[in-house]
Amino acid sequence: MSLPEPPDARIVPAVPPARPVRVGAGEKLRTARLPGLTLTVRSRRPVRDGLPPALYVHGLGGSSQNWSLLMEPLADRLDSEALDLPGFGDSPPPDDGDYSIAGHARAVIRYLDASGRGPVHLVGNSMGGTVATRVAALRPDMVRTLTLVSPALPELRPQRTAIPTGLLAIPGVTRLFTRLTKDWDAERRTREVMALTYGDPGRVSAENFALAVEEFERRLALPYFWDALTRSARGLVDSYTLGGQHSMWRQAERVLAPTLLVYGMRDQLVSFRMARRAGAAFRDSRLLTLVDAGHVAMMEYPEAVAQGMRELLDDVAGREGREGREYGGRRGDPDARVAPAPGVDGSGAARG
Repeated sequence: MSLPEPPDARIVPAVPPARPVRVGAGEKLRTARLPGLTLTVRSRRPVRDGLPPALYVHGLGGSSQNWSLLMEPLADRLDSEALDLPGFGDSPPPDDGDYSIAGHARAVIRYLDASGRGPVHLVGNSMGGTVATRVAALRPDMVRTLTLVSPALPELRPQRTAIPTGLLAIPGVTRLFTRLTKDWDAERRTREVMALTYGDPGRVSAENFALAVEEFERRLALPYFWDALTRSARGLVDSYTLGGQHSMWRQAERVLAPTLLVYGMRDQLVSFRMARRAGAAFRDSRLLTLVDAGHVAMMEYPEAVAQGMRELLDDVAGREGREGREYGGRRGDPDARVAPAPGVDGSGAARG
């Protein structure tokens, strides 16, 4: 199956970050270099060897740091890694300048193929949820379970509070916004982002707020920051317009992996009403609703999200055990892999 390429793809020079990115206690950063693509990978050592692998994909404007609070309580169940998507966090832009959802999905698939860690428990938030959905649909052999936290799937009537984010996709709007907010310092920008993404920004500790401001300052110094943000927003909006087999809802229907859907009732970017439609689209899904959470539940209520994931893991393990007994061990093997969809190679591109 071919993935649509953006009509305005161009070459963007890879400029290394001006400051080192923060690494939390118990975490490590490493660089994965692939042809035309360099990805920063954040990992947390599991409590013991042999735990199943997990991969986390952040949303628009986020980074692998968004998953630190969730990876920690899951260290006894998963061997966790989180990617910085191209142009975000500590990853430089892709050589081809492709920030479409298809481009981000290809980056994730290429990393999974190169790392040999699949099948993984794949987790995505917001735009990362859109990316993860496409990866799971294209490469069922690489995804054992799927967890989506406020996935940015197409809405016919988006919430009014989500409209400004979508406007970033319009050419010229970013330049206008930067002129209008040129006097805003990193602290104010951080407060504005938290007011939009958290159910209750007051829950953020002074220490974590200071760290968020520090990270925002680092990103603003990157020469490609606004380009990566704008073009990724455009790629997300463009994905909403795709029809036929490329439609995101059609992609959701193709996902075979057991899926956990996490929605916050105070989410200002993804409406809670989408939970019902998502539950109907993903064939093997369960819903976790967090009444006081906003758009980034894994950062606001990491223990609650972790518990939901533990229950998903237990359910899948039990199901695999039953199938293994029923079929004499031929099914339910945790190391078994499903073959890629016919005509699809590791990048998600169709073979001729």
